[in-house]
Amino acid sequence: MSIEDDPFDYQVTKSRVLIIRRGGRAVMELGGKKAAALIPKLGRSDEADQQLLARVTGNYRRGNEKQTQKPR
Repeated sequence: MSIEDDPFDYQVTKSRVLIIRRGGRAVMELGGKKAAALIPKLGRSDEADQQLLARVTGNYRRGNEKQTQKPR
């Protein structure tokens, strides 16, 4: 499933906690210095937001994963 098929969504609370959601479920809550650094970067473009959120949550393909072999 790709980011285009199932995009991330986020919400910034009054207490500056960043809640990251995907598929209607909260996948991560980020606060403190990490949230303070990420919040100003969000909102520029949807594609950039998706990449940032994917990297923060760890749901980011780096292109160096081993391909599984199909059974013979």
